[in-house]
Amino acid sequence: MSEGAMLLAAAVLCGTLSVVLAILVIRLIDRRLSGANRPGSARFLDAPIQPMVFLFRDGSLIDATPPARGLLDRVGTVDDDWGRLMRWIGPRIPEAAELLTQLGRTGRVDLTGREGQGAATLRMVAEDLGEGVVRVSLVDPGAEHAGIVVDSMSLQAMEEELQLLRDALDQTPMLVWREDVGDRITWANSAYLRRAETRNHGALGWPLPRLLDTPRPVPGAGTSTRRAALEDHGQVSWYDVHSHRTGEQRMMFALPADAAVRAERSMRDFLQTLTKTFADLPIGLAIFDQRRNLQLFNPALIDLTRLPAGFLTARPTLFDFLDQLRELRMAPEPKDYRSWRQQMANLESAAATGHHVETWSLPGGQTYRVTGRPHPDGAVAFLFENITSEMAMTRRFRADLLLGTTVLDGLEEALLVFDSGGQVILTNEAYRGLWGEVPDTLMDAMIAWEGRAASGAAFSALRDALRLAFEDRALSGAITGPQGQLLGWTLTSLSGDRAMLRFRTVAARTSARTPELLPNC
Repeated sequence: MSEGAMLLAAAVLCGTLSVVLAILVIRLIDRRLSGANRPGSARFLDAPIQPMVFLFRDGSLIDATPPARGLLDRVGTVDDDWGRLMRWIGPRIPEAAELLTQLGRTGRVDLTGREGQGAATLRMVAEDLGEGVVRVSLVDPGAEHAGIVVDSMSLQAMEEELQLLRDALDQTPMLVWREDVGDRITWANSAYLRRAETRNHGALGWPLPRLLDTPRPVPGAGTSTRRAALEDHGQVSWYDVHSHRTGEQRMMFALPADAAVRAERSMRDFLQTLTKTFADLPIGLAIFDQRRNLQLFNPALIDLTRLPAGFLTARPTLFDFLDQLRELRMAPEPKDYRSWRQQMANLESAAATGHHVETWSLPGGQTYRVTGRPHPDGAVAFLFENITSEMAMTRRFRADLLLGTTVLDGLEEALLVFDSGGQVILTNEAYRGLWGEVPDTLMDAMIAWEGRAASGAAFSALRDALRLAFEDRALSGAITGPQGQLLGWTLTSLSGDRAMLRFRTVAARTSARTPELLPNC
């Protein structure tokens, strides 16, 4: 090789080495500068993740890693350290509590929980170290050998939201808990725990005790509801329990229902009182709702209408009810069906708008009074009352009155009956024929007598006698009649502060001088 070629090769080699050294120096400087700008970052990435480890001696915590202590602090301070840890592990690994009781015999328990919310799982490793010391390690199997860096701002936002939700559930007055497929309680809010502690005198274990009977969800429905009672030291509290399925578990919500139960009991007692009252009424009662379906009736309605109880309990419509009465001849016989329907339609509309009363004369000779009254919300009530005896009594009374009037009108003496207030109560045909008109008061009668007959001492005697009409003695005398005849009168007191005055013709007037007769004492 010539000298020139060797010099050229040496030059190329030196240039290549210079470039490689320059690149190495630049990368070294850049790495140092980056390390200076991010102090401790390499140490942070290389640092191992702190495990969650607990050391217990005879159930008391003797040591724990910072994450483990933070977990116990979040669980609460109700139970001891072992109880708080079991409360947190129980929902995630249900069989942990039972297997840990056998740790002294097995020496080691390694369990992995089922999937929880967000596909998170939990692995628990418990080891018996001897002399009553137990080591419990909690690990997330998915992140056991990986360093995961979490955005601090996102973590803070999630923790704040989580704390808000916890506070809301802990402060709510309703009981909230969650159950798995085995009906075991896997979580409960503070209200539930407080009631459970009170019921169990402050001692709680795992699994949590059941306080209420839970409703079974209906297949195909997401939510079901039932009412359940909780008895605590002799005091009964009522809850409306709502069940909502979420995956393999059920969320239970128990809302206080004491006020609703009291209101329902009061309404039920009131309805029972009304039912007993209606059952004893002799008047038939039928209440139709706004759709004119029968909603309420009493036994008297069956007795009066002879409608079958099965027909009434089937809640017939108003027109079906009335048509059935017509078929049983318990309603007035119409000329035709069209007029019957129109009459019943008028009855319904009149009862719906205001108080309405009809009298039904039935083909069997009975008489019913039918009263329709509007009720709130468009309902209508009908009352059926048998007034056959009342109508018969009224007819007999009217017949007796007519008979008495006929007898009085057949007498030749003119009669006038008045009360202590001077009101004329009764006159007969002879009086009306004698004096010509029926006065309203005794004063009107005296004016008519004085105007149509001669005045004098005899009339003054009659006036004085009328003032003594209610002294329980008979008075008599005579006055001149409207045609100049001589009329004898007799005044008699009657029962009930009433008096009767009778006029009879004694003789025709024979002279201008009118005899004046004084009352008989």
